[in-house]
Amino acid sequence: MLRFRPILMTTMAALLGALPLALGTGTGFELRRPLGITIVGGLILSQLLTLYTTPVVYLAFDRLRLRMEGKTARHPFPAPEAS
Repeated sequence: MLRFRPILMTTMAALLGALPLALGTGTGFELRRPLGITIVGGLILSQLLTLYTTPVVYLAFDRLRLRMEGKTARHPFPAPEAS
């Protein structure tokens, strides 16, 4: 959560900088538009992947660290008791 704002701000700055390429018209726009669309699509996809995979990687490394220290990882959801 601490790194969410800087990651989002950096991505939004790059995305807004690429919008004129993707939406622009004028002389030679046929050559620049595919580049702009690729940049915008790549930034959106990488942002989504970053926001979903980074917490998972941190949790996996934390569990690995706990196992290396000889402790058991605490599960977020307790196992149901057999009745």
